[in-house]
Amino acid sequence: MDNKMIELKRQYSEIPVPEGLDIIVEEAYRKHIHKKMLRIRWISATAAIVTLFISALNISPSFANASSKWPVIGPLAKVLTIREYKVNESSYKAHIQVPAISDLGDKSLENQLNDKYSVESKRLYTEFMVEVEDLKKNGGGEAGVESGYVVKTDTDRLLCVGRYVVNTVGSSSTTFKYDTVDKENHVLITLSSLFKDEQYIEIISNNIKEQMIARMKQNKNLFFWVSGNGQQESDMNFKSIEKDQNFYINHDNKLVISFDKYAVAPGSMGIIEFVIPTEVLADIQGDQEYLK
Repeated sequence: MDNKMIELKRQYSEIPVPEGLDIIVEEAYRKHIHKKMLRIRWISATAAIVTLFISALNISPSFANASSKWPVIGPLAKVLTIREYKVNESSYKAHIQVPAISDLGDKSLENQLNDKYSVESKRLYTEFMVEVEDLKKNGGGEAGVESGYVVKTDTDRLLCVGRYVVNTVGSSSTTFKYDTVDKENHVLITLSSLFKDEQYIEIISNNIKEQMIARMKQNKNLFFWVSGNGQQESDMNFKSIEKDQNFYINHDNKLVISFDKYAVAPGSMGIIEFVIPTEVLADIQGDQEYLK
C-alpha cells in the first residue's frame, strides 16, 4: 500500500502545469479581493452617512424638523428666520423677524433678496430705537412695532414671500410687501413683466373698481373709497393702481393685487386684496404663462 501511494504522488508531481495558469489564478484572486474591498467600503460609507444623519437628528431639533418637511421631488427652496430684533420694555415693544431664502438654485438672486430683507429689517429696528429715544427725552410715551413674513405661494415653479410691518400703537398701520420668484428660471417677477405693455394698469384698475362695487352690494358692512354705487366723487377715491403695484401670484396661478391698510378703504378693513380673473388679462399677457 505504501509503495502504491508513493507511486501516485510521483505521477501527480510529474503532471505538467498548463502555460499561464499562474497568471489566471492571480487575476482571479485579485478580482475577488477587489470586490470584497468595494463591498466593505460601500458598507462603511453607508454606515457613516446613516450615523451622521441620526446624529444630526439627535443633536439638532431644527435639523430634525426641517428633514421631516423635505420634499421627495421638486425645488428645495426654503424660507427661514435668520435673525430677530427684540425690545420688551413696559412702554416700548418690538419684534422684528429677518427672513432669508436658501437653496433657490441661484446664489446671486438669493443674495439680492436676502440683502434687501436684512437692510429693511435693520432700518426698521434703527428707526424704532430712534423713536424710543426721542420719546424718553420728551417725557415718555408708547411705541410698538412687529414685523415678520409669510410664504404666500410655494409651488414647483413659484415662490412668493410676503413681509409685513405692523405699528402696534396708535393707528396700528399695516403694510405688506411681496416678492414672487420663478424658481425654474431664477427670475424675480415684476408686475409689468407679466404683460405686453402698460394697458394692464387701466384694465386691472377697472376690474378692481367693479369688484369694490360688487362687494359693497353683497355686504353692506363693507366700504371702499370708489366712485359709483351712489358714492360721491372724492380725492380719496381709488382711481388706478401703480405701475409697480404690490402683488403676488397665488397657488391657483391667479394674480392678486394687494393694498395696504387705509389705502383704498377705512382702516377697520385692514389689508385689502383683489384676485384678478385671468380671462380679463388674456389679451395682454406676456410670453411667460404664470397666470392661468
